[in-house]
Amino acid sequence: MCAETACLALRLEGPLQSWGTRSQYNRRSTDLLPSRSAIMGLLCAALGLPRGSTAEQKWLAQCTDLRFVAVAIPHQRKERELAVRRLEDYHTVMNTPKASGGSKDCHITRRQYLLDASFRVFLTGERPLLEPLAAAVQNPVWGIWLGRKCCIPAAPVFAGLFDTEEEAERQCLPRPLEELVWTQDAPSFEEGEDSIPDMPLSFATAARQFSLRRIQQHQGTRRAT
Repeated sequence: MCAETACLALRLEGPLQSWGTRSQYNRRSTDLLPSRSAIMGLLCAALGLPRGSTAEQKWLAQCTDLRFVAVAIPHQRKERELAVRRLEDYHTVMNTPKASGGSKDCHITRRQYLLDASFRVFLTGERPLLEPLAAAVQNPVWGIWLGRKCCIPAAPVFAGLFDTEEEAERQCLPRPLEELVWTQDAPSFEEGEDSIPDMPLSFATAARQFSLRRIQQHQGTRRAT
């Protein structure tokens, strides 16, 4: 790999996490692996880029070519892996505005979270782009969270800046990548398995925009016991 490239590793651990890519309106679901859009939002907060600003949109455009890999890290009790659990929160918001004008007394939403999950995310690309991100994650301008503001990290998010993705995997994963559940950007449309609205173009509060991202999903292999 070229000396001008690097791999930024992120550690995502916390009692609550939520990574929605298709949720809107009253039902806010979560995917089982971190979304690219949420990680880009986390990094925007770390850098202190205002929502919807020209600086934010320029930075998001620069990040389009970053390779994105998200890996689930299993929790184990003795010889058994513990399944990731979901929590659904019955959530109420008072005095929300209506499209027709005025406000309604109570708006009800249902929001899903992952409980006690653990992930690693690897971003691979040009070193001059990744080095400022590594510094920002260690000393963020604004608070960073794991998908939603109530999902506070339980461990340092920065896991290292490495010369190659292979080195990052060796240092940050408990066992080989092939044995774990993970997702990555598809090299081409034909090689992808699904398309999700997960490539952020703008995080402007009133006009968030996303384009489709083509992904590959890997279920891993069982370990011999």
